[in-house]
Amino acid sequence: MKAIDVHAHISTREGALSMMKYQKALMEYYMKQEVTEEQVLSMCKSEEEMAKDFLDAGVKGILVGWDAETNTGQPRVSNDYLAKVVKDYPEAFIGAYACVDPWKGEMALYEAEHAIKELGMMGLKFQQTAQAFYPNDRRFYPLYETCVELGASVQFHTGTTGLGAGMPGGMGIHLKYTRPIPYLDDVAADFPELKIICLHPSWPWQEEMIAMVIHKANVFIELSGWSPKYFPESLKREIKSRLKDRVMFGSDYPLLTHQRLFDDYEKEGYPAEILERIYYRNARKILNLKVEE
Repeated sequence: MKAIDVHAHISTREGALSMMKYQKALMEYYMKQEVTEEQVLSMCKSEEEMAKDFLDAGVKGILVGWDAETNTGQPRVSNDYLAKVVKDYPEAFIGAYACVDPWKGEMALYEAEHAIKELGMMGLKFQQTAQAFYPNDRRFYPLYETCVELGASVQFHTGTTGLGAGMPGGMGIHLKYTRPIPYLDDVAADFPELKIICLHPSWPWQEEMIAMVIHKANVFIELSGWSPKYFPESLKREIKSRLKDRVMFGSDYPLLTHQRLFDDYEKEGYPAEILERIYYRNARKILNLKVEE
């Protein structure tokens, strides 16, 4: 095993349909031409093909769900479907984080319990810009209370996002929701027993994120979505020192390939001991994973 990927999306038809308007816009932005929904769907993989990507890379994946129906009007990815993929391909995937739309109230709480207790998922994943909510809004605290009661962790998006990037008005996406302080810091302080995984480098608020992780023992960073050569200098420095036990590898698959990330990490000149911590040792300890090196 080369690495544990703490943050991987699905590359199947279900995933594409849930984010169609954003994927279509992103492809048009980069290709500089109109793209049809059929073209987007033509790039999808089967579950078996997706699992093969992880096997070929020597990576154990942790999949993440998607549900932003209230704010975006886009269909969700069923947590039952996500759990089935993990169950069907245990050699490639070691777990998954359910996504619930926090605006669904009692239904969100029911889905959280169902996903964690009945489907065996690791916890909840939130994407606040897509879901349009502040994490420290006390209306959503019952979701975190549920996770504490069930011994589950939570993932929160931090920093900028590729959703709506380069589009007029960012397609209505507001970046304010993913600032670490005060929004996530409040949650970390109010729920000291809740393990919080902060997703992605938190640019442009990297200093806030570093301060928060150093200050709060229940907060950790997952590094997906960016090549390490583009990490802010402060993050590069702290990965080798104060954060060496607090950071975990993630890809944001299928956005970035595992091999590209491995190549870029190794070009950064990190000592082998630090790379091992990033790639799998920290995740195994932080997330209590039963997986061989």
